[in-house]
Amino acid sequence: MQLRYNFRLYPKPGQRAALARAFGCARTVYNDGLRARQDARAQGLPYVSDTELSKRVITQAKQTSERSWLSEVSAVVLQQALADLNTAYRNFFASLSGKRKGPKVTPPRFRSKRDNRQAIRFTRNARFSITAGGKLRLPKIGDMDVRWSRDLPSAPSTVTVIKDAAGRYFASFVVETSDEPLPETASEVGIDLGLTHFAVLSDGRKIDNPRFLRRAERRLKKAQQALSRTAKGSNHRKKAVVKVAKAHARVADARRDFAHQLSATLIRENQAVVVEDLAVKGLARTKLAKSVHDAGWSQFVAMLTYKAARYGRTLIRIDRWFPSSKMCSVCGALAASMPLNVREWECACGAVHDRDVNAAINILAAGRAERLNACGGTVRPAA
Repeated sequence: MQLRYNFRLYPKPGQRAALARAFGCARTVYNDGLRARQDARAQGLPYVSDTELSKRVITQAKQTSERSWLSEVSAVVLQQALADLNTAYRNFFASLSGKRKGPKVTPPRFRSKRDNRQAIRFTRNARFSITAGGKLRLPKIGDMDVRWSRDLPSAPSTVTVIKDAAGRYFASFVVETSDEPLPETASEVGIDLGLTHFAVLSDGRKIDNPRFLRRAERRLKKAQQALSRTAKGSNHRKKAVVKVAKAHARVADARRDFAHQLSATLIRENQAVVVEDLAVKGLARTKLAKSVHDAGWSQFVAMLTYKAARYGRTLIRIDRWFPSSKMCSVCGALAASMPLNVREWECACGAVHDRDVNAAINILAAGRAERLNACGGTVRPAA
């Protein structure tokens, strides 16, 4: 399994200038390649192949006075920028033809120097290395200080240098990791994700929703108000923009850390984890959009997915239309309706249910049934 390991970078002022130059060159090559293909399509010419595009926007462009400065950065950075463009086109064509599942992919767009996130990628051909002193050595940039929070499990195949909106630099290594199956356990859990509680488990436990964005709203509001009072193009505005970005980065970091810790705990304690396949995009179009985005359900489920695969656990997603809240977990009867303001209800069989705990129990039962069917169990009930 391939995983990404991210570490904080601390480049010196000269190295920051070199990185800014590399970001700009990669962006220019990407945009030149996109423009060449768009012009060819507008003129009715054949699609420009990957090899021909590389020859035009890199090899030949370096020999011109307008693009001679492309030689100041590593050629691998430029080639990887074109590789990103080629991948974007392949995904777009696969989406048009129906070969790619999921939401439709839009055609590639031009990159702007004002984008909040800038990134360049180095492969092994660039001969990047980690020095004996623990520094990251990149061609035509130099040795940069890295904050190693953990060891790399193997030699990295690529490293991506990222600058985020808050002005922080990160090194993202792609490494090959082996599966590490945990000892088997008989425990299984169903998870009902929500907004009042982030997660309610089938064993009755309720995980509070941290609401990181809501808690930081006052600080964010003050930073955004200060930004709105600055003049466009001024140095004060640049500082205010970074201040707002840092506030948002703190929220995102806290949310990511919470999701990592909770997902690791659930995977470690349970042999099977069952979640509901929520329509997050649909919920994000409602009046609950801010709270839905603040919860970060998709990020949490994605972490459960790869951790389950790595540690030998089973993750099951049940259909979003499964009536988990309206079904009695004791007798299986369905309630006629279940408005959101109903948090407790009593079934005709006499069972009194907490809405969320009952839903989590039903989610676990549906996951067990799906797991048995997938393993060849009996689908039709006995007479």
